[in-house]
Amino acid sequence: MPSILSPYQLGGITLSSRIVMAPMTRARARDLKPDTDTATYYSQRAGAGLIISEGISISEEARGAVFIPGLYTDEQIRGWQAVTAGVHARGGHIFAQLWHVGRAGHVSHNKGKAPVTSSATRGNTMTFALDENGVPARLPQSEPRALDISEMPRLVEEYATAARNAMKAGFDGVEIHGANGYLPEQFINGALNKRTDAYGGSIENRLRLPLEIVDAVAKAVGSTRTGLRVAPFGRFNDMHAYDDEEATWCTLASALSKRQLAYLHLSDQESLGQTALSKDIALKMRKLFGGTMVIAGGFGFESGQKAIDDDRCDLVAIGRPFIANPDLVERYRNGWPVVPNDPSKFYGGQGPAGYIDYPTYPESLKQ
Repeated sequence: MPSILSPYQLGGITLSSRIVMAPMTRARARDLKPDTDTATYYSQRAGAGLIISEGISISEEARGAVFIPGLYTDEQIRGWQAVTAGVHARGGHIFAQLWHVGRAGHVSHNKGKAPVTSSATRGNTMTFALDENGVPARLPQSEPRALDISEMPRLVEEYATAARNAMKAGFDGVEIHGANGYLPEQFINGALNKRTDAYGGSIENRLRLPLEIVDAVAKAVGSTRTGLRVAPFGRFNDMHAYDDEEATWCTLASALSKRQLAYLHLSDQESLGQTALSKDIALKMRKLFGGTMVIAGGFGFESGQKAIDDDRCDLVAIGRPFIANPDLVERYRNGWPVVPNDPSKFYGGQGPAGYIDYPTYPESLKQ
């Protein structure tokens, strides 16, 4: 089997390794747009074979937490242009993760309007929002409303517009965030989705909106620039089991195989404290999809290589180790030590501390 450090051809892009920097929310966009520190952060990590950005809100309605950057205004697009330019200047590649949280939000993110979802059931979990004093806090998700069937074309077009904005911003492609209990999964999940129209009930109907989104984005920017992230059997954000769960995910993988996407990205939520994604399901979906498969979920160098050796994936997405190790791939390549993370610095904050003040290994030797 190939080495995790070997190059990989992803459509028209040659990746320097099979290590993907996984999407990681950092919640540092105080003005809902990337700034110079954001550009520095990503350019420092351009040694990854591919970077998938943090989740980027496709609209104001899509926001799910405080300080999350968007991709729906000209100012936001300009901010991301600086990010992509910095990554490209250092020989890297970067996809934008397009994010709509659906019900996993709060009224304070959208001018008092209720979050939207497939069926109007509130998630029994928390979100980061502003309290009554305007202070960031963990608050219960707000009561959502079910999207009307007449709103589906509008929603699909917002994804397509965000994808086109990503191209204007210089991204190499986009990843639709369909995992972790966010909007696309809120339609896929048969325990939550109780609709009786064309977007609920059967597997075909529950997959309708996610596939419409995939098709619209692929038409907007090209299928080889379009990826999709999903979390089969994931329970994050109050997702529950349902009877035809395996058949649903296998049907999705088969449907996606016809669309020649850049990749399918499976998120194993064991590192989030949830049940691990079984190797059997991962292998079934890999066979049915037939294209480039990415897997994320608490991987490091050795476990990532094992996933490739087991033929579960072509690319391994590694997240948290990149936070304190901007040169993570070079550390793996040279056998240099990997610095442990400080979880208290994962989210929020201002300025360089815990964000862009981590040295490369050669720089650390000079300190």
